[in-house]
Amino acid sequence: MTEIDRRRLLAAGGGVALAAALTAGCGSNTGRGDGGSGPGISQWYHQYGEPGTERAVQRYAAAYKKANVTVQWRPGDYDRQTAAALLTDSGPDVFEVNGPSLEQIQGGQVVDLTAEVAPVKHDFNQAVLAPKIWRDKIWGIPQTVDMQLLYYRKSALLEAGLQPPGTLDELVDTAKKLTTKKTKGLFLGNDGGVGMLGGTPLYAAGLSLITADQKVGFDDPAAARTLAKVRQLYVDKSLLLGAPTDWSDPAAFIQGLTAMQWSGLWALPQIQKALGNDFGVLPFPMDGPGGKPAVPVGAYGSAVSTRSKRTTEAKAFAKWLWVERTDFQQDFALSYGFHIPARISLAKHAQQLQTGAPADAVRFATEYGHAEPLLWTNASRTAYQDALSRIIKDGANPESELRSVVRRVNAEIQRVRKK
Repeated sequence: MTEIDRRRLLAAGGGVALAAALTAGCGSNTGRGDGGSGPGISQWYHQYGEPGTERAVQRYAAAYKKANVTVQWRPGDYDRQTAAALLTDSGPDVFEVNGPSLEQIQGGQVVDLTAEVAPVKHDFNQAVLAPKIWRDKIWGIPQTVDMQLLYYRKSALLEAGLQPPGTLDELVDTAKKLTTKKTKGLFLGNDGGVGMLGGTPLYAAGLSLITADQKVGFDDPAAARTLAKVRQLYVDKSLLLGAPTDWSDPAAFIQGLTAMQWSGLWALPQIQKALGNDFGVLPFPMDGPGGKPAVPVGAYGSAVSTRSKRTTEAKAFAKWLWVERTDFQQDFALSYGFHIPARISLAKHAQQLQTGAPADAVRFATEYGHAEPLLWTNASRTAYQDALSRIIKDGANPESELRSVVRRVNAEIQRVRKK
């Protein structure tokens, strides 16, 4: 998975935009050449950056004996390609999706997979499963979990006589004390955290973007207080800005430009190779009496197109691969890059995730994970992101900014619920 894909999946941006026509000439029709007989099923994946992933998914398809599964690897803007393809008869039967989105579900573009997931529903990471559920039906099967977390340099905190921050106030204080002429205390991205923080500080305050009963989840004074503290990091000049690479790359942390960095789980092997045991990981620290640690998570899902002429066979294959074949699921998560299996039982017993920072990451994702809800539309996201930018970088009043966002999000919720 590329850095852009991960930002799309986990950061404040994302969502699927409809294209006017299917982008042609992308991907390669790998075929199978061996394996089972039976009906032909096409399966699409976005292009992963990790070596070996494409060969792995071809191997999984070849192992299926009840249909002839053809894998397509789709470079380019995959979300736009699939969104457009779902409107035609030339699209995939089974496909990987950043979602499915609410528009795809409400538009009748994806097949109900509730029955396929039901036997193991409880075993999926519930935070990543929740955005794939609409009106009590499951529309996509989570594949692997990606997450963001806070990396800190143990030796830097030890030399300063500091403990790893457990609250947002402590994070602000620690970042300031770790800032020197050569090193900044914290790196949240070259924009000061505007692009990647999203709703994470709200969850750390015990709030949410949208509640379980489909209401605005941050219409609360605690939201403004929390975002004001994030602004304080900027005011204190504790944040690294203008690093050679952005937050998804751990280079600034490894090179000692910052003592703490917010990044993704994908960065952990690179950090471990460079620093050995001289690092630890944390969730975003809790804020306030009602707060709790927060960890943004996301998962691409496997879905089935309603335009498929073989929906029964396609559903059976999706269930076989992402529900029944736990060996393939673990292989996909941990043999090509570094992800967490979407199934809790697999994450708990995977050897690579048993100790140290990887084990901590699994626990954080399970206990504190949150994902963008289905009702969080592009319009809501844009309104919130613009307000967050003005609060952090320009010092705008958090209360007045959030009041405006609450009105916009309320209107969006009412609009999409009517569909």
